[in-house]
Amino acid sequence: MDRDNGPRVRVPEQRAPEKPGTADALRFTVLGPVRAWRGSELLSSGSPQQRALLAALLLREGRTATASELIDAFWGEDPPSQALATIRTYASRLRKILGQDTLVSESGGYAIRTDRAALDLTLAQDLAGEAEKARAAGDRCQARTLINKVLGLWDGEALASVPGPYADNQRTRLEEWRLQLTEARLDLDLEVGCHAEAVSELTALTAAHPLRERLRELLMVALYRSGRQAEALAVYADTRRLLAEELGVDPRPELAQLQQRILRADEELARPADEPAPAPAPLRPAQLPATVPDFTGRSAFVSELGGRLATAEGSVMAVSAVAGIGGVGKTTLAVHVAHQARRHFPDGQLYVDLQGAGARAAEPETVLGSFLRALGTADSAIPDTLDERAALYRSTLDGRRILILLDNAHDAAQIRPLLPGTAGCAALVTSRVRMVDLAGAHLVDLDVMSPEEALQLFTRIVGDERVGAEREAALDVVAACGFLPLAIRIAASRLAARRTWTVSVLAAKLADERRRLDELQAGDLAVKATFELGYGQLEPAQARAFRLLGLADGPDISLAAAAALLNLDPHAAEDLLEALVDTSLVESAAPGRYRYHDLVRLYARACAERDEEPVERESALSRLLDFYLATAAGVYALERPGDRLADHREPTQYSGLTFADRHSAQDWLYTEANSLLACVRQSSGSGAVRRAVDLLWATKDLAESGANSKQYEAAAITMRDLARSSDDARAEGRALITLTNARLVAGRFDQAERDAQRAMRLARAVDDPLPSCWAPNDLGIIALYQNRHAEGEAYLEQAIANFRADGNRPGEASALCNLSRIHLAMGNTTSAVALAQQGIDIYDELGHALRGANGRYALGLALTQSGRFADATEQLHDALAVFRDSRQRLWEGMATFRLAEVDLAAGLPAQAATKSEQALAILRGIGGEWRRGNVLTVLGRALSEIGQPGRAQVCWREALEIYEALGSAEIETVRKLLVPTLPG
Repeated sequence: MDRDNGPRVRVPEQRAPEKPGTADALRFTVLGPVRAWRGSELLSSGSPQQRALLAALLLREGRTATASELIDAFWGEDPPSQALATIRTYASRLRKILGQDTLVSESGGYAIRTDRAALDLTLAQDLAGEAEKARAAGDRCQARTLINKVLGLWDGEALASVPGPYADNQRTRLEEWRLQLTEARLDLDLEVGCHAEAVSELTALTAAHPLRERLRELLMVALYRSGRQAEALAVYADTRRLLAEELGVDPRPELAQLQQRILRADEELARPADEPAPAPAPLRPAQLPATVPDFTGRSAFVSELGGRLATAEGSVMAVSAVAGIGGVGKTTLAVHVAHQARRHFPDGQLYVDLQGAGARAAEPETVLGSFLRALGTADSAIPDTLDERAALYRSTLDGRRILILLDNAHDAAQIRPLLPGTAGCAALVTSRVRMVDLAGAHLVDLDVMSPEEALQLFTRIVGDERVGAEREAALDVVAACGFLPLAIRIAASRLAARRTWTVSVLAAKLADERRRLDELQAGDLAVKATFELGYGQLEPAQARAFRLLGLADGPDISLAAAAALLNLDPHAAEDLLEALVDTSLVESAAPGRYRYHDLVRLYARACAERDEEPVERESALSRLLDFYLATAAGVYALERPGDRLADHREPTQYSGLTFADRHSAQDWLYTEANSLLACVRQSSGSGAVRRAVDLLWATKDLAESGANSKQYEAAAITMRDLARSSDDARAEGRALITLTNARLVAGRFDQAERDAQRAMRLARAVDDPLPSCWAPNDLGIIALYQNRHAEGEAYLEQAIANFRADGNRPGEASALCNLSRIHLAMGNTTSAVALAQQGIDIYDELGHALRGANGRYALGLALTQSGRFADATEQLHDALAVFRDSRQRLWEGMATFRLAEVDLAAGLPAQAATKSEQALAILRGIGGEWRRGNVLTVLGRALSEIGQPGRAQVCWREALEIYEALGSAEIETVRKLLVPTLPG
């Protein structure tokens, strides 16, 4: 029995091979159905026997096939009496189709004369040859690309439906080659670090070809590099048992050696074994911002820092450049020095703005994720926790010479996880505080420029001619700027942009001490003196816009939101914003989006507190909240036609945007997500809490997307606490429902139940229909997950009654679909199907795409348990497509998991294992541990059925640990799976 039969690997849909030259050139395919094209026209190739002749001639690649060879190819040892005449008939018919110059007769046989590029097989052979050369040269990425192109030429089974012994032999040969190519590509996947992505494909291939040891070997490596050592060892145990049972042999020595290396936790196995010694790192980051072309002075600091970088001798060097004053040029100096030192760090440079001067500094784990990606780490290989990311980061830097520039740090605690831990790397850190608590740091206090340096910088920006004519006035200008580099740059840039001004005009303006702060060494107050230069030149409308826009907490602001905050039409607002961009007081983050530098934002707020009445500041933020709420409610209504939020939400005085379709509405929601949630957290003023809670309600999709789940939950907690402290039962009840939703997504059901119970009590007390409906609906879902089915049924029947009383048909549909799942769990499959269908009918009638997908998800579960697997698959695939289109990663992962359950129930364990692996990847970081345990349980069942019991046991043990930690009802089920099956 052959231990290495060829697989049938899914590849992209085939296209006719393209041939350079005329548009009507002939082209042929044999890696799938045997076909012929003339240009874009598919030619008729006749009967299966006629296609067999065409295939036999094409596979000879231009060589002549004699009549006797063709007869053997068609009929083997038992040809019919008219075999030769039949061959001639088929040849004559093909010649009429292809042309006499293409199918030629010679030496008593036939041949097809065509270019190599005209046949997919020869094209595939040429590409495969190029891939081998690329791999030999060390270009793994190019080799992978070329092999994927080769595999992409297949369109199902080679020589599909072509009869005859020759075709059978060639089919086997081509399928074996196809599998070898797949193994080569998977081997390259592992070499370039795509091990996590390869697991699901290798799981499917080992199920299809259980005796092919090379696939098992690749799967063991992929699992080991993905941190799944126990599963990797289980694959070996499964392989050894299978080979002994089927063939009576042991695994080949390479497989046994691999097992020993995994047992030893061989570090060399965690990276490609055949890396050429001189090969460069996979990626060489070059993230330094551009240095300013007019960098001036600072020669002593440049020499000091540059010398330490050049002779770092493996020490981690944290340089803090602070003088208690913003705008002194810390970043400019650090970037300039880093560029000069690049030659000492040939493996690259990393850069990040840590936003330490803002209200919310960058999280170290987020920065580490960005750095690891820049260093070539695949997303799937980046751990979740800060400590794991920091450890992987230090390991990745080991042996490399990389410079890390950590700009605008908040404190030492923020940067410690970002420092390299091995020789060869160095870190430059800028911060507004002296980092005396950073062990081993070389501290540099950066002061203002000398008068000579300041005048030189001013001259480089303004021009020699203008400064030379008014040197004394120029000295007065830089002195009035306090020799602060940022102040000098802003003043000089304004003068350079105004050709009608003289230097003396600017000097006279700066001579007015009322426009400057007397104390230049008083920390951030000195920064205000710098920006007064620009602010004082603004027209009244520009100054008002500058002040008010700085009040918004978001990372940036759209033109439409800015117009709302300023109470202007978008055109007028855009004119003001672009004028502010010209003054360098505001940055244009992207077309139609604007942001402040963190120091400028602080200055703008100080101006607002000084120059605006409290009522105007509150009104501006109230208009912004109104705009976000009105627009988000419109998005919510597009996603949920007929929902009663529009009738029950707080009224707004300012209108929002409207959208032509749900996709553009979703684009707005996810683009504005951070700004929306920042606005919610900021809304603590009188009358704002209720609207902020309703804004959270209208943006529920952010909680389920995965991208903003944590921020959404934090905002919900903030609003719950604000509502409770202000004794607003209605706002607290609604905030608790949004918090319940966030905790359901995270799989924290006990917390979600407490929130929903309190929300229901508050809703009854104030007669608020929104939480009165949704609290029992959520409690029913929680009861379902915790196997309290009778209780869940009661909650959901109450929810249905409340939704109907409120006229909320989408809510009624949601509760019906959830009740369907309760009935299903209680064994009432018929009523479960009927209830889910009732919900879908309501959704479809109202035009609910996304919520209709939730209904089809519920129906798919009921159909699965009813044994209607094809119908269940159809419903779940329909739901999956909508979830992906709507960016609902939680439900995309859950639908994929449910499809795995259908495959398992339908007797397709290999497909179930593949889908379970896909679900694990999609649900990473979202959905909570309970859902992960469910997926692992199904994956274990699938693996067990495809003959990998050892790996199945590993999955079940991990699931059991999850369930035991949570106290879940599934504990006993998994324990029974882990009990070894006793022999007959």
